[in-house]
Amino acid sequence: MLKLALRRFGAMVLIMAVVSFLLFLIFESDKLAVAGKVLGPYSSIEQRELWLEKEGYNRPFLVRYGEWVADALRGDFGQSIRFKAPVSDLLWPRLANTAILAGLVFALMIPLSLTLGVLAGMREGSLLDRLLSFLSIGTTSIPEFASAAFLVALFVFELRWLPGTSSMTGGFDWRQLVLPVAVLVLYDFGYVARMTRASMAEVMTSPYIRTAVLKGLPRHRVILGHALRNALIAPFTVIVLQLNWLLSGVIVVEVFFAYKGFGALLYEAAMFGDIYLIEACTMVAVFVAVFSQFLSDVGYTLLNPRIRFAREGG
Repeated sequence: MLKLALRRFGAMVLIMAVVSFLLFLIFESDKLAVAGKVLGPYSSIEQRELWLEKEGYNRPFLVRYGEWVADALRGDFGQSIRFKAPVSDLLWPRLANTAILAGLVFALMIPLSLTLGVLAGMREGSLLDRLLSFLSIGTTSIPEFASAAFLVALFVFELRWLPGTSSMTGGFDWRQLVLPVAVLVLYDFGYVARMTRASMAEVMTSPYIRTAVLKGLPRHRVILGHALRNALIAPFTVIVLQLNWLLSGVIVVEVFFAYKGFGALLYEAAMFGDIYLIEACTMVAVFVAVFSQFLSDVGYTLLNPRIRFAREGG
């Protein structure tokens, strides 16, 4: 198991190295364009060349890349062009805000989707199963901006129960998190619930479950002791992979509700052309994506002994 984890970790490091090199190549190979972004579109060629010399951009490309990687590992991504502040001072608070949002989404979505998915899978073809399928397909087929607009129209303008933005300008207010969390839970709940339902339905028809039932074991022991653990293997991997979606895929929700999170920061950096901020956000997003894949692979191997033994034997 340790050998497998080390192999996966080595692959993760290799992917991060390749992505970082390509990212640096795309954004910083054209030195004059970098100087133009920093100094503005009306700066002269002479001003840009002086700035490049001052900032050390005339050194070899690989030397600059090595220094950029070393600085990034220390959390130093340079100075934001738009906000005129260190990128790290902007990045980490925004990441913390998105972590709060993601934590609330997971706290609601996981118990709800797993419970309904397990119950529907235990009674395949029942009314509950059909209702869950209808609800899951309906919620996942509606994009976030549409459900956000509907919820705002209902709870903000019609009922006047909740605020329409989540900018937290007056300090933390839990009421401002209700609508963003609701939009994300509605969108993601159906996918996980359907995955759980399919996994549970497959497990309930397996031979070892039929054998346990024929032996006269109580139904709750069959479900809790035999079916549930195996049925949750596939949903576990799906849930872990949702980390990446919640980090970089919440751009629409954060921008819609003016929530100061990571997704909104990435959107602002892209719109303004803030290359240092884009580089930092991209590296963080790629790290979370690769690390969540690493956790998913290791967790799946731990939960499924057949996969673990097959890989260790190979």
